[in-house]
Amino acid sequence: MKASIWHNSRCSKSRQALAILTEMPGVEVEVFDYLKTPPTRTEIEAVLARAGVRPSEAVRKGEAVVKDIGLDTSDDAAVLDAMARHPILIERPIVITDKGAVIARPPEKARDVL
Repeated sequence: MKASIWHNSRCSKSRQALAILTEMPGVEVEVFDYLKTPPTRTEIEAVLARAGVRPSEAVRKGEAVVKDIGLDTSDDAAVLDAMARHPILIERPIVITDKGAVIARPPEKARDVL
């Protein structure tokens, strides 16, 4: 099985989810460093839809950029635009497989799509 993880190596939860994936037998892991190679708005929208999560539920509301840009975190379209411009706003980690996608918080949720 193939699994992709939208990963931030500085995030302990993301590192824990990656460890869960790499320790699972038969799982081939692709690591996507979304801060170095930001996803497009369309990619973000598709992954969140696959996870069954609204953008307003997947935005990191505590990030300074939310205040800096005056982001209305209840406006899904504005949140998607902001996530595309400022990928630090994307909640992490996100694990994607053929079975679906999940925001792996807690990291054990990564198993939900394996």
